[in-house]
Amino acid sequence: MSVATRRPLNVRFLATSFLVLWLIMAAFPFLWTLWGSFKVEGDFFSKADWANSLFGTLTRVETGGAFTGDGYYGAWIQEEFWRAALNTVIVCFFVVTISLTCGTLAGYALSRSTYRYAFWLLLFALIFRAMPPITLVSGYLLPFFEWNLWGHLSTTIIVLVAINQPFTLWMLHSFFKNIPKDLDESAMVDGCTRFQAFRHVIIPVMWPGVITTGLFSFLLAFNDFATTTMLLSKENHTMIPKIFSFLGTTQTKGNVMFAVAAVVSVTAPLFVMILFFQRQIVSGLTAGAVKG
Repeated sequence: MSVATRRPLNVRFLATSFLVLWLIMAAFPFLWTLWGSFKVEGDFFSKADWANSLFGTLTRVETGGAFTGDGYYGAWIQEEFWRAALNTVIVCFFVVTISLTCGTLAGYALSRSTYRYAFWLLLFALIFRAMPPITLVSGYLLPFFEWNLWGHLSTTIIVLVAINQPFTLWMLHSFFKNIPKDLDESAMVDGCTRFQAFRHVIIPVMWPGVITTGLFSFLLAFNDFATTTMLLSKENHTMIPKIFSFLGTTQTKGNVMFAVAAVVSVTAPLFVMILFFQRQIVSGLTAGAVKG
């Protein structure tokens, strides 16, 4: 009896210890960056004594306190990081809106189609998605330069939608496939058109899947570096390329603490968003496992 009761306690202790250790390891890089963003560069990147980044020895000497917001002020005000944040909001909004609009309509149509061309369209989209994004970017560069369109947000939105659309189509198609066709047919028997059945009956059932797909589309546009760096001018940079510009080059000196503060500014909203939408994400990811 004692052995039987001891085993679950041991297993529970090991599982709890593993989860705590995993959380510490996963959260440490962000928490360390958050802490260091309120220090000066000499403390956070100190080679003499790592404890300087904990106690802020040089930060006290240079600013008079253990913490400083100079990195945030320099990034957001001095280097106008707020412009990059605004550009990111614009790009993400249009990429998600266009991708979801086209993806839901196309995914629903292909999931209900009885023709063989639906399979070949999905296969073509899969091949298109498997291509490296840099291949698509290089194909767009020449016409964008010739038509004087390079550097604008609109051109980047077009390319990001092109990269993201096959993934959106496949994901939404799989969700629609797991919704019984009886729902559509019942709605049309009651007098709805095909689009009305799609709008009033299918979409409410599909909502968790739409939100999940929208979040993945948002993250693709939000975190993209290669496409936005190549297609946007310096004045129209989104946040990720802007952070890279803070590091400088071999010709120009950068300010690393601006980049550290900007990294925290970029990462924190993602944590909040994921926590806010966690139920919808889980519901959407598991929706394909159960047929309604």
